Amino acid sequence: MAEDASKKDVKEDILHSKIKVEHFSPEEEASLLQESNAQKAEANKLFTSSRYSEAIGEYDKALSSCPNYLEYEIAVLKSNISACHLKLEDWKAAVESATAALDALERLQPTKARKNTETGEEGKEDIVVEIVGDGEDAEKELAELKLSDERKEDIKRIRAKALMRRAKGKMEQGGWGNLAGAEEDYKLLSKMPNLPVQDQKVVRGALATLPPRINAAKDKEMGEMMGKLKELGNGLLKPFGLSTDMFKMNQDPSTGGYNMSFDQGK
Repeated sequence: MAEDASKKDVKEDILHSKIKVEHFSPEEEASLLQESNAQKAEANKLFTSSRYSEAIGEYDKALSSCPNYLEYEIAVLKSNISACHLKLEDWKAAVESATAALDALERLQPTKARKNTETGEEGKEDIVVEIVGDGEDAEKELAELKLSDERKEDIKRIRAKALMRRAKGKMEQGGWGNLAGAEEDYKLLSKMPNLPVQDQKVVRGALATLPPRINAAKDKEMGEMMGKLKELGNGLLKPFGLSTDMFKMNQDPSTGGYNMSFDQGK
């Protein structure tokens, strides 16, 4: 299953890379971004006023105005929408919006290992940037590199926020799969050096309390599944005067395997 999911991710990445995205002219892009930022600012005001549903509407407007190739700006808006859903206790929508934010950031700055097409080995490619200009040109190139580094830090910050929000939503939703997913997100967060102290406390607390909750949810869901299977089996066996209780599974202590025995009873 994990291998199939990995293949699906690769296919989606290839598809995304092949889609030709039409870019606006610099002037058009600046105008659209200005409109989007104004709508985002209005949404932020609504959020701070606890008007979360209205804030979502304004964030959606900001998304509509934002060029769809500006992944960072989209990620910020999606993460903010996730925060609104958390306040409204719409856990599923919060998880979906946070996941959309993380997907946008992943396209912008991949964190997953990619296979080298020549060697077939996984790993991240080291890129050495050479400053080719002199004087003012060199200073301009260095300034662009610095801006790029600043954007990378912004990406890390938004990624951490989106992970925190998704993990929170999954924890609140509950269930074996959601709790396991929350634990996975919190483990990623525990390795992030840029995490604020308060968030670090939340992460440590969650990682301490999640394992027993996951096990309890797993046992409950497995029990419910086995109960349904037993009910189905009894329905099939009843016409023959049999029931699943007549079939016993006995573990062999020497091999660890199981043997089935039939006990018709009296």
